[in-house]
Amino acid sequence: MSAGRILTTIALLAAIGATAACGRKGDLETPYSAAVEARKEAERNDQPLPPEPAPPVKDRKFFLDRLI
Repeated sequence: MSAGRILTTIALLAAIGATAACGRKGDLETPYSAAVEARKEAERNDQPLPPEPAPPVKDRKFFLDRLI
């Protein structure tokens, strides 16, 4: 095996390892739930309150939803 091939393999493994560790484990946060949480935290810390979030719009059906 040549040195170039070994270095390429090491670089690919390092890139895969670096991107595999990105992110946060848990449920996804919707913009609405994040805004509600920000308001609660501002109230607890006696800071100015952000604007009241608009309630989420009912999710519409999409023809590709059946694939998920």
